Amino acid sequence: MWPARGMASTDALRAAVLVALGIALLTLSAKVNLPLPLVPMTLQTLVVLVIGAAYGWRLGGTTIAAYLAVGALGAPVFAGASGGLAPLFGATAGFLFGFVVAAFVVGWLAGRGWDRAVLPMFAAMALGHIVILAMGFAWLAFGRHFGVEKAWAVGVAPFLAGMLVKNTLGALLVPLLRREIERCSVLARNA
Repeated sequence: MWPARGMASTDALRAAVLVALGIALLTLSAKVNLPLPLVPMTLQTLVVLVIGAAYGWRLGGTTIAAYLAVGALGAPVFAGASGGLAPLFGATAGFLFGFVVAAFVVGWLAGRGWDRAVLPMFAAMALGHIVILAMGFAWLAFGRHFGVEKAWAVGVAPFLAGMLVKNTLGALLVPLLRREIERCSVLARNA
């Protein structure tokens, strides 16, 4: 959403600022959570999908990967003020790694115009949520050996209603932000 200017130093600074902003937003969204038995319900999925749509697949995926790296290094960026490697191997691992894939998917679709209107953006974000939930489910069911029923009960079912709400918010927000940024860009060029 922040237009590139074409100079390598400006592009690198732009990317660094956007990655840092994304990490900060993800950290804040992780702190807004409803603690559930194994996997907390947070605002992270909304932020992940908005970052993917706003930044595009390359920078969006890179931002989410950088967030995971910062957490792996011990910074308390994950839900519940946790950091380190434990969340990346515990019950939340599939969801966390699903964030990266979902940001790529939503960013790729946004780059093809799905971020211009509410319904396509809702569909893109739904796909992103499906990726996150599928990876979380697979990790719980097979990586953590919970089995299919328990993995569904603790890793998917509690999040379905929240997914619809977050999809709706994101699908309304992203096209609105996109139009506003384009309007400001036109005004700045004409000034």
